Amino acid sequence: MRDDDEDGTRYTVVVNHEEQYSIWPTYREVPSGWREVGVTGTRDECLDHVEQVWTDMRPLSLRLAMGT
Repeated sequence: MRDDDEDGTRYTVVVNHEEQYSIWPTYREVPSGWREVGVTGTRDECLDHVEQVWTDMRPLSLRLAMGT
């Protein structure tokens, strides 16, 4: 199995309008509807950041509808 960190791929953390996070290879254009948050690094570094900041998996629209 290939380790993405060993192949030198760099990633950026992205977020959409529902405050859902993902990572995206830096050599590719960020898809429409997503924006970079300013964190780049290895796959593991980016996933660690996502784990720290994305503590509520509910989409923003659901959180607002629930009043929380």
